[in-house]
Amino acid sequence: MNVMQRKGPGILLCLLVAVPAYFLGKVFPLVGGAVFALLSGMCVAPFLRKQAKWQEGVQFVAKDILQYAVVFLGFGLNLQVVWKTGKESLPIILTTISTSLLIAYLFYKIVDIPKKTAILIGVGSSICGGSAIAATAPVIEAEEDQVAQAISVIFLFNILAALLFPMVGVILNFPQTSGDSFGTFVGTAVNDTSSVTATAATWDSMFQLGNQTLDKAVTVKLTRTLAIIPITMLLGMSQFSSQSTSQKQTFPTFILGFIAASLVTSLVLLLGGSEQFFLPFKVLSKFLIIMAMAAIGYKTDVIKLIREGGKPILLGLCCWLGITIMTLLIQAR
Repeated sequence: MNVMQRKGPGILLCLLVAVPAYFLGKVFPLVGGAVFALLSGMCVAPFLRKQAKWQEGVQFVAKDILQYAVVFLGFGLNLQVVWKTGKESLPIILTTISTSLLIAYLFYKIVDIPKKTAILIGVGSSICGGSAIAATAPVIEAEEDQVAQAISVIFLFNILAALLFPMVGVILNFPQTSGDSFGTFVGTAVNDTSSVTATAATWDSMFQLGNQTLDKAVTVKLTRTLAIIPITMLLGMSQFSSQSTSQKQTFPTFILGFIAASLVTSLVLLLGGSEQFFLPFKVLSKFLIIMAMAAIGYKTDVIKLIREGGKPILLGLCCWLGITIMTLLIQAR
């Protein structure tokens, strides 16, 4: 039996789940296609899991396709523009990322929670939600249940942020004639692009600011995304060095692919190329992540996910509050 005969049915299954999830994510951007795919995969699994013909293809999507998605994610980063416009918010970003990762580490040490789950939630909370989880999961060889748990926790606090932060901004008297301050707050304290966009757009709408808040928030968010590079490389080196000689694998090359894609984008745009050229790669990256989430949902033990959900949610809450409080304290100085 050739490769496509073995993997084809599982790949097709994930594709069939991913297509409607992708469009649902466009209709309901606050939820996002990745969450729809994850939930759909969980719903499909009980009816198909016992059939061996799906397994190899689903595994390929959950691991390999997820890595390809991370590489294409790099085409969405123009390093020069992100650095130029986002460097003023860099101290806040570095502080909040450090805070979230420290909270995750302490939580792992003090509370009985799997190390990889703590890493995924800490990274997802501090950098860029689902994209950071997608980049980190293959590096630390996280299980599907752990990825699903982290995505679910991030989704919960995305929704809370989008609903609560505009009210928080009013209560704390953020400037209402400019979107810079609230945009910096949202871009730093909200972890996923869809929720950053929704929260910033709400503030713009409330005070007739055009796209001021949205532009600022998205730029800060893209600056945070750059942290994927050092974080995943450090985790990769740590994972590599902790393995025995017989277990050692090649350093995760897809992270190098992500860096190369970012550099190519930056160079082409610096030489006068059009940003529209890279749009299909960015769309493809989002779709491949949605496909991978469908596979991860299919392979997730839902009963275990619910039974062990309390501690990950508590960790997500601590990271979310830590990031929010640190952002507000630094902006208040």
